[in-house]
Amino acid sequence: MPRNFYTFLIIPKKKSSAKKFTLSTNLLKGLLCCLLLITLSSMYAYYDYIKIKRDRSELERLRKQTKEQKLEIDGLVEKVNMFSVRMEELNQLDKNIRTMANIEDTRYKGHLLGIGGSINEQMRNASGTESNQTIVIATIRQNVDQLTKDANDQKSSFHELLKYLREQRSIIAATPSTWPVQGWVTSEFGYRTSPLGVAREFHKGIDIAARAGVQIAAPADGIVIEVFYDREMGHTVKIDHGHGISTWYGHLLKSSLTQGTIVKRGDLIGYVGNTGRSTGSHLHYSVFLNGVPVNPRRYLN
Repeated sequence: MPRNFYTFLIIPKKKSSAKKFTLSTNLLKGLLCCLLLITLSSMYAYYDYIKIKRDRSELERLRKQTKEQKLEIDGLVEKVNMFSVRMEELNQLDKNIRTMANIEDTRYKGHLLGIGGSINEQMRNASGTESNQTIVIATIRQNVDQLTKDANDQKSSFHELLKYLREQRSIIAATPSTWPVQGWVTSEFGYRTSPLGVAREFHKGIDIAARAGVQIAAPADGIVIEVFYDREMGHTVKIDHGHGISTWYGHLLKSSLTQGTIVKRGDLIGYVGNTGRSTGSHLHYSVFLNGVPVNPRRYLN
């Protein structure tokens, strides 16, 4: 038989005749090539199927992730929007306080970058694709940076207001706005005829007549700077209230304080008396502003 042919025998298990067939070399090679081609095509189709299935699974995962990211971005936009609204409310509160306290606003005169409804809706609509999400996130970051700066400015402003209000509270506490003793005024502040003679003199305070022994209360916070006896004023107490304000109390029966004592409004200073140059029991009450006597009625309620 020629060499370019191959003979194949098929011998079954049962008792039957064997089958023989002959294939040429070229045909065998062709069959082998077809088999190889079919195998490779099947492998490629299977690989392509697996790849498509994997890509579809990845696409579903990315769609789900995109949806979750969109929800997160929408939530972040809402939070930034709420932050902007709260900052605007704080800014308005700051303005109201400054208006009530008559304090000039020296802060930067810029406006909050705030996210309004239209911007918010625009962000929601644009957050569906990856490229748009990048733009939205960059916009949110810009707004957050601006709001952070505004928050720091607002914090500084509130610290300024707090400092001012504390100073005002200190001034109010140090202002002698209450009567040191209950009684009736027998001599006003200013020029008068001396009660012990005919000469005119300048009266540096007011005289408040009261029964001897009546308690005298501090009209404001301060510190006792002098407790002494004077031939004219008798037993005298001087209190420094700060901010250039000081008060004097004369003709006391006795003092209950010593030099250096810190007093609060309402604390006991001493008792009404008739010591020194006096025609009857009363309290001589003087207020000095930067060392200059002023009418105590300017401060009394």
